[in-house]
Formats: sequence, C-alpha cells, structure tokens
Amino acid sequence: MVAPGPDGRLLGHFPYPETPATTLVPAPAALGDDTCRVHPAMLPDLERLIAASNVDPTVAGQLRAVSCHRSVPLQAQTFCGGIASGRTQGFRDRAWASAPPGHSEHATGYVIDFGTRDGGGCPDADACFAATPVGKWLLANAPRYGFELSFPAGNKQQVKWEPWHWRWVGSGKAVPGALPARRVFARANTLFPAAPMLPR
Repeated sequence: MVAPGPDGRLLGHFPYPETPATTLVPAPAALGDDTCRVHPAMLPDLERLIAASNVDPTVAGQLRAVSCHRSVPLQAQTFCGGIASGRTQGFRDRAWASAPPGHSEHATGYVIDFGTRDGGGCPDADACFAATPVGKWLLANAPRYGFELSFPAGNKQQVKWEPWHWRWVGSGKAVPGALPARRVFARANTLFPAAPMLPR
C-alpha cells in the first residue's frame, strides 16, 4: 500500500478538493468540447484568453479544450486505465504522468488541458504541444489572463512536463474568485513553483 509522504503528496501529487458538479459551468463553446465544465470564477479570464487568441492570426480558431474538470471517479478511470492498458508499469510509473484519484488539480475545476485543432501530427497531451503555435502562444500569453503552468519542464515535483496543463489563479489578487483559487494551489506553488507563475 502506498501512503502519502510528509508533505501530503501521494506518488508526487498533492491532494485537492473536488468542486461539486453543481457549482461548475459550461466552458465557452469556442473550446469545442460540450462536456467541458469549469469553475465559474475562471470564466471571465478564460473568455478573455479565447478572444485574445482569436485576434492573433497565428492561432486564431485553433485553441480547444482536451480535458477540464474531472470528478474523482473519472480520475480513477483515467489513472487506472493507463495501468490496465499496459502503457505503464504500476502505480508509481503511472503517477509520473497522471495523478491518483483525489490528487488531481482537475478536480478543482480551475484547470484546463488545452489542445490545438491543427496539431501538425502532435497528439493531445504530448510534449510536442509546446512547439505548436497554440502551445507557444499560451506560454507567452496565458499568464496575463490568470493562468499558470502547473508542471513546467524539469519540475522538482517529479511530475511529467505538461505544457498543455494550465491552472487558473486569477490575473490579480483583486479578481473575483482569485484568492480561493490561489489558496487551493498555495502549497504546491510554495514547494514547486509554476513556471510561468503569476505574482502572489
């Protein structure tokens, strides 16, 4: 049996509260996923991010959602499915690329895995996303809309580099809903800072 470490992490991942489904709202239709639900506090910044991306001719119309809120049961399917498929060798290996249930940032509703409609051969949730126009645009622009990259390259949390996985903490402390979001990720950001990370 695997137990959490002294800092509360299980197989590298912090525990996160699950936002009730009744609290969530549909993500903007422009993201192309009618199952995508997000925390309502992030919606204004997310809409601004989408609008800004559509103004830039290099990425206009390309931004899409790959994964948004995940319930604990869905995260269990995602986590365990990767083991059952034989793609990974046991829990520790699987946890490098996917959080155990109860330990995924996706449960908060503050996270979106972004993708691109024109991947140029790059599959969803792959490191090559960082080299796509959308991946580059997000790295340069997402922080101004309140998003930060949870798992940067070479992170000491020892979680897979995920250039597609962005968590919302608000573009400033005064943004409605930003302080609760920042509290949710405070421990992770203190021990393993996001990069890019928004000022606290």
